Amino acid sequence: MKKDYIIIVAGGKGLRMGGEVPKQFLPVGGLPILMRTMLRFRVALPEVNMILVLPKAQQDYWHSLCKEYSFPAPSSAPLPWGEAGSGSYQLADGGETRFHSVQNGLALIPDDAEGTVGVHDGVRPFVSVEVIRRCYEEARRSHAVIPVIPVVETLRHLTKGTKPRNEYRLVQTPQCFDIQLLKAANRQPYNDGFTDDASVVESFGFAITLVEGNRENIKITTPFDLKIAEVLT
Repeated sequence: MKKDYIIIVAGGKGLRMGGEVPKQFLPVGGLPILMRTMLRFRVALPEVNMILVLPKAQQDYWHSLCKEYSFPAPSSAPLPWGEAGSGSYQLADGGETRFHSVQNGLALIPDDAEGTVGVHDGVRPFVSVEVIRRCYEEARRSHAVIPVIPVVETLRHLTKGTKPRNEYRLVQTPQCFDIQLLKAANRQPYNDGFTDDASVVESFGFAITLVEGNRENIKITTPFDLKIAEVLT
């Protein structure tokens, strides 16, 4: 039986935020960013098998946040999630790089599993339900999918001048793949060219399909992003 998985990667230290609390734990509209992200997937795909990847040093703090906000802690048993549906999630340790963190998340998926797995940034809480479903639906057909949006500003290369923006797209997440494809691709030795999961799969020799994303699906990285997030909430 084929199943859907989502690996939510939240390993950032939040250095660009300028504070001590990692950005994924900062509140937006009264709820930590990471919790908002997880709930969005529960709404879009209520039965999805969820894996949260967090650095080991942040896991105690996450457990304390779960208690504070009455949010489910990692468990293997189904837990109520109110209007967002029901389900549980597993916790994996963050790795040295995003590539290694995704590897650790994939390790919790059975080697013989069939279906679709998405990888999503924990600090992208405003991905639309429609985009999540669109990515999974297309991945079931074409096996490797990423959401993108048009570039609206002029691009300039530092040495080669202005570039036509209609030839470029901004890449978002969730990036969705056939489970066996992503597992095989992630067995490759790591290299610095692995900037996201699509680059790992492309390095493995598989083409990527592009689908339309949503512009609100920002990656909250800076204090300015946090201000935008409060408006979007």
